[in-house]
Amino acid sequence: MLKGHQSWIFENKPTLLSSASVVGPFEGRGPLGKDFDIIHGDSLLGQDSWEKAEKTMMEDAAKKAMEKAGLTKDQIHFYVGGDMMNQITSSSFAARTLSMPYIGVFGACSTSMESLALASLIVDSHSAKYVLCGTCSHNSSAEKQFRYPTEYGSQKPPTAQYTVTGAGAAVVSSEGEGPKILSATMGRIVDMGIKDPFNMGAAMAPAAVDTIQAHCRDLGITPDYYDLIATGDLSKVGYALVKDLFKKHEFPIENTKYVDCGMMIYDYDKQMVQSGGSGCACCAVVTYGHLLNRLKKGEWKRILIVATGALLSPITFQQGESIPCIAHAVAIENGVSSS
Repeated sequence: MLKGHQSWIFENKPTLLSSASVVGPFEGRGPLGKDFDIIHGDSLLGQDSWEKAEKTMMEDAAKKAMEKAGLTKDQIHFYVGGDMMNQITSSSFAARTLSMPYIGVFGACSTSMESLALASLIVDSHSAKYVLCGTCSHNSSAEKQFRYPTEYGSQKPPTAQYTVTGAGAAVVSSEGEGPKILSATMGRIVDMGIKDPFNMGAAMAPAAVDTIQAHCRDLGITPDYYDLIATGDLSKVGYALVKDLFKKHEFPIENTKYVDCGMMIYDYDKQMVQSGGSGCACCAVVTYGHLLNRLKKGEWKRILIVATGALLSPITFQQGESIPCIAHAVAIENGVSSS
């Protein structure tokens, strides 16, 4: 199952039985609105705090994914989830509501693929039949924790990103119809000394490059093995840096279609999002909504999703630490052909 130094080949090809994406009103007005399962009209979701709203979205996504899979919570063996709130409380409190065996993980914005990779490993090793995985984020809760409360009205530089309000969940199964999960590459920490929390794209870009190169090296493939490679949360600044780094490393990323979820979710001409989208939900809702819909339609045969995360905290920032970053990659096939 272990391939190379940091990749897993899933010999039984677990099925991505269902997925669900839930977003706030701002995301619903973006170019991918038709691909989301639930678009809330109120960013507070009727709750009395942003954090409670984020938890509620996670519950909504989990329940919708189970509903689409035709399963009840009693049939789910494990729930693997996390987020970027302190002590991953959004996911843990959602797990309290869901009342199922829970494995909490933290990868910041890389959590969507970290949780999917671990869920796939559990299923592929016959340790469970059904595993739910997911993550969430909320613009206002993230701003309050990592930057400035929204009430402060702080101006942001062009390199800043806009945290996606949303949640994404998926059910991974040992059987059934749906896209197949082929492999995963777990990233390592890459820290280039960047300390600016308003320039996350630049901080995370080297980690994305490191993981994509490791994935291809471990599996003995080139980028054109995939019809699409998508990074999760780099947006304009990080996306441009990734392309520059690949060129410097003579890595032929141009032989496939390379996109970034943070550049896809918002309309740059109509929505003021600085460099683009980020947050745990960014990669999750774009992948579990838009990208999987296109994969299922047969537009692509194989895709590689590479979620990136910045592993800082408010304390490390205040203490002048640089930002350690990571990226996790998961390869998904449309399930029509196993060749």
